[in-house]
Amino acid sequence: MQCVVNRRAQFSASHRYWLPELSEAENIEKFGACSRFPGHGHNYILFVSLKGELDENGMVLNLSDVKQIIKREVTSQLDFSYLNDVWVEFKQTLPTTENIARVIWKRLAPYLPLVRVQIFENPELCAEYIGNQMEAYLTVSTHFSAAHRLAHPHLSTEENFEIYGKCARPNGHGHNYHLEVTVKGDIDPRTGMIVDLVALNQVIENYVIEPFDHTFLNKDIPYFEKVVPTAENIALYITNLLRSPIQEIGAKLYKVKLIESPNNSCEIFCSDLELNSINLTQNEAVLV
Repeated sequence: MQCVVNRRAQFSASHRYWLPELSEAENIEKFGACSRFPGHGHNYILFVSLKGELDENGMVLNLSDVKQIIKREVTSQLDFSYLNDVWVEFKQTLPTTENIARVIWKRLAPYLPLVRVQIFENPELCAEYIGNQMEAYLTVSTHFSAAHRLAHPHLSTEENFEIYGKCARPNGHGHNYHLEVTVKGDIDPRTGMIVDLVALNQVIENYVIEPFDHTFLNKDIPYFEKVVPTAENIALYITNLLRSPIQEIGAKLYKVKLIESPNNSCEIFCSDLELNSINLTQNEAVLV
């Protein structure tokens, strides 16, 4: 039986985004505050995912052995280091979050049956690498506060209460929504980036946070005048809002995850939307 197990590790390190072939002004324009000398640091959280058959002891691998391999090959070398100088790979390609994930995979792959390397630079930014050449995934997290009422405009009050329960109460209720936007693309062989992070955050701010934050979704967002603003419909709408602007800045939207509360969340994968659009019949609604 195949099983995926995950091992957590951590290290603290500093880095600087700076390309010597660019002028100081060009580096500042491209990397902003991340270009400042002598650099800045993070407490990195690393998750290594492994896949294999369960053995007679009920394990994929002995996690004590996994811990020692990760320590030997990664964390003992990176902890309390200046990443730009510690590994040769970071001299060619800057140690961005996404490139750190890629290089850690490269370092661990000879010893472990990897399926994913995920690294958090901070709670709002993480990257994933799954072994596909230079392709990586970058996730940014943010939030907005909004109210909504779950009630279909063509149904009676009684019918809406039967479907949505107390969420159909006429004055609505609110949430502190947590939003995770994941993009994918190829890591630039010099900058280490799959997308300009400042530009990505600005797209999310312009298309989602600014228009959504502190609103009553049913009344303030025209789309939800006729569409019930469930978490699923909100996530789908955000996905469709972000796809083109993210493509324009050089990446591809991979997934939108909306956490409505600690108990409820949903995810929309763009690949599913693309598949749905290919399989549309004349009687089906267009989602993309």
